[in-house]
Amino acid sequence: MGYDGVSLKNSISIGKVYSIHYFEYMSDFTFGGEIHNFWELICVDKGEIGVTADKNFTILRTGDIAFHQPNEFHSVQATGGIAPNLVVISFDCHDSAINFFRKRILKIDDLERNLLANIIIEARNCFDCRLDDPYLMNMPQKESSVFGTEQMILNYLEHFLIHIIRRYLAPAAPISNNPVKAGKLKSDDETFSHIKDYLENNVRNNLTIEQICYDNLIGRSQLQKLFKKQCGMGIIEYFSSMKINAAKEMIRTKQMNFTQISEQLGYTSIHYFSRRFKKETGMTPSEYASSIKAMAEGQF
Repeated sequence: MGYDGVSLKNSISIGKVYSIHYFEYMSDFTFGGEIHNFWELICVDKGEIGVTADKNFTILRTGDIAFHQPNEFHSVQATGGIAPNLVVISFDCHDSAINFFRKRILKIDDLERNLLANIIIEARNCFDCRLDDPYLMNMPQKESSVFGTEQMILNYLEHFLIHIIRRYLAPAAPISNNPVKAGKLKSDDETFSHIKDYLENNVRNNLTIEQICYDNLIGRSQLQKLFKKQCGMGIIEYFSSMKINAAKEMIRTKQMNFTQISEQLGYTSIHYFSRRFKKETGMTPSEYASSIKAMAEGQF
């Protein structure tokens, strides 16, 4: 007996992608606004921003996401408080399901945050330009050494949109067929989230693995295994990266000089801070500040 194949239909299909950006704005950045005939999403990874859509003004905070429909005027401005980090993606989509996002401001969950992060990672492999230039209108492609990177961008973006719609239309969590395994995963996620919060609260201190283990009642090998699984790096590497991200935010807020930032984050000297900063970002603190300032002034 012959097999009958099944043609599966797409609920949401992405056409062209016009931009994929990850911005680290100064605390006083303002973008005057634009209109274009495709969709755009803007998600606050950290901090807060003011967004105008047509004549409506809204404050978005960490984890908020807004969608601008085609031919809708929109602008963005930092609020003068915490320097914001933003993900901005613009794209074509003509399926009826996309209408779910019209004039919507939503909250993303951890899975959706990871999908956005994966899109940014793939975009770095795919495009021959920086992803943090707010005035860039065209993204030249390059020959990627990573197989399937362009398709993965589409897959992640479609997955992202589908997951949001499913979560808001049917928020109840599915029942697991393997409650033991599901409970273990939940426990790992809760432990990771708890320790991540602990690190955030202690980002201005110098922490050792021994101190982290002691304060969180967890063994050293279990701790290292957890962070390798959750974020692909050791906990001290993760904490160092967290410190540099805090330093970048402080630089963009412009309330302290480099020496004060170094002291605030518990570095033993401004020279050691500068070395760590350059190792993490590829720039010295002053080069980073100049680069961000140039983008804010449209001189990038």
